[in-house]
Amino acid sequence: MQDKDFEWFIENYNMLYEKYGCCFLAIKDKNIIGVYKSFDEAADNTLETEEIGTFIIQECNGDESAYTMQIASMFI
Repeated sequence: MQDKDFEWFIENYNMLYEKYGCCFLAIKDKNIIGVYKSFDEAADNTLETEEIGTFIIQECNGDESAYTMQIASMFI
């Protein structure tokens, strides 16, 4: 499902940027489940209610670097 969420993010990137501006978006099942100022804030808050591996966090910054750069993290 994460691949489908990422594809949805790319397809809707311009609309998401217009709506939310520069931020980090938590996305699950093609829905925005949180909007945050930093990756750490997004991860910490989203993990309070969602299971690891069931959502993605994407930077929304107004240009293609938001979806051409990949950040991989492992939560222990």
